[in-house]
Amino acid sequence: MNVQFYPGERRDIVAAWGLLSIAFTFFIIRASPYTLIPRPTVPLSYLATVFGSTLATVGVGFLAHELAHKLTAVRFGQDAIFRADYTMLGLAVVGGLAGFLFAAPGAVHHRGYITPREHGLIAVAGPVVNLALVVGFFPLLFAGGVLGATGQLGVTINGLLAGFNMIPFGPLDGATVRRQWGTAGFAAVFIVCAGTAVASLLFVGFPF
Repeated sequence: MNVQFYPGERRDIVAAWGLLSIAFTFFIIRASPYTLIPRPTVPLSYLATVFGSTLATVGVGFLAHELAHKLTAVRFGQDAIFRADYTMLGLAVVGGLAGFLFAAPGAVHHRGYITPREHGLIAVAGPVVNLALVVGFFPLLFAGGVLGATGQLGVTINGLLAGFNMIPFGPLDGATVRRQWGTAGFAAVFIVCAGTAVASLLFVGFPF
């Protein structure tokens, strides 16, 4: 399979990965005990640790999600390209600084003839990869220390990404799957993704 990256696409992927990780780093630091300590700066070692963890969990979860859409579309003969939404990425960074977060870093756009089955598979590929990452990060939960915290963040974030993207609303993957596969096909995927999201949030949670 020949996967082509268009001019500016690699830049958009790297920028979205980095800026989204920065936004989550700010958000986590705002939510951490360090915000309760009257000191002028957050320790650099803590900042570096959080940023590294978000790159490996939030960043990888986002990157794998979008690349799954692209690779699946290309597999079905589509022209597919990822474009970052720099306005939303900027708002995510500002929101992270303010202590709240809503991230819509960009999307994969594809064109060409495909069947409803193929269209649904392109949409569902992203959440399915996030489910796979939940399984991949899960063993790290038992490692303890920074590695354990990274595993905890990886499980919860990817579980939430899978569930959130399967909401049948607007441009989200769930809306596409429901249009292409009908209610029954959508429900089968949604139950798994939403169940994983709820379980990861309730039983794993965030390391802060």
